[in-house]
Amino acid sequence: MERKDFLKNSIGFLGLAVAAPSILRAREAVNPQASESALACSVTNSETAGPFPTHTPSSLVSSNIISDRTGVPFTININIMNINANCGALQGALVDIWHCDKDGYYSEYGGTGMQPQDFTAYHFLRGRQTTDANGLVSFTSIFPGWYSGRATHIHVHIYNAAGTSLLVTQIAFPEGTNSAVALVNASTENGYTKGMSGYTYNSSDNVFSDGVTNEMSTLTGSVAAGYVLNHTIYVAGPTLGINEVSQQSFGLGQNYPNPVKSSTIIPLNLNQDSQVSVQLFDMTGRLISTPINKNLSAGNNQLTVDRNGLSSGYYIYKVKVVNQEGSFEQSRKMLFE
Repeated sequence: MERKDFLKNSIGFLGLAVAAPSILRAREAVNPQASESALACSVTNSETAGPFPTHTPSSLVSSNIISDRTGVPFTININIMNINANCGALQGALVDIWHCDKDGYYSEYGGTGMQPQDFTAYHFLRGRQTTDANGLVSFTSIFPGWYSGRATHIHVHIYNAAGTSLLVTQIAFPEGTNSAVALVNASTENGYTKGMSGYTYNSSDNVFSDGVTNEMSTLTGSVAAGYVLNHTIYVAGPTLGINEVSQQSFGLGQNYPNPVKSSTIIPLNLNQDSQVSVQLFDMTGRLISTPINKNLSAGNNQLTVDRNGLSSGYYIYKVKVVNQEGSFEQSRKMLFE
């Protein structure tokens, strides 16, 4: 299993770009005390495709991948960003995803010791989409179950427009008592019968046990209403020319100091006056607070967020920018000591 090097305190990006990518770009954090090697984004970890990859993904172009499966409704939003284009959106990329059903079974496989149930003639919970101008693909699915030895996860394989592989990776899910994973697997009325007894957590998973820093998704919603997953994946795509890069010299930086003791600064560079909000979430996706919600001027902005008594651990901060060009959201992790 290949792992990419990344700065310990540069936690990586999570989130969803929902409108014009020119509004907000990820770039190097503007922390003068940070190491010269610190990067605001890096290629997402490469992982195994596992034992159940799609046989012919080009034949499964679909945004609704449910087929005949049942379970808690689940929307999957994935943004593909290009580290060679100032971490901007990668348009035209082919994105294949696949995951198990609520009982832990994969389509296109079965009848073996690894998966006794035979689904070789089925093609559920597999699909391909092409990224739009925001680098976004969306899928309609059902919340994955789990199987022995693995935490809940989604497989992703990304190709460029010509079909050349850029990255194979996996998406991890937040865990904990009130997490979507725990609540869904307790939902017997929706057919999830395993509960969490025997579940393999990320820390013991043979793929995620060495860390899920840039593979962890953000989930919102409920069992009754369904869940929405937002996740950003970084690949090494085409390199932009000098003029194109100069047009994208603005964006969201990693907070510093990180880890945080009492307060932290989030660097934000805007290309025009905008309404900006910052929300803090815990790792289960629960909204903790909205420390910033105000109009900011174009240019470099330093957003100060106070700890306000929050306990130690990882939190997610989501920055939303709204102006005449549209809106853009991006999330990252911060660590409180």
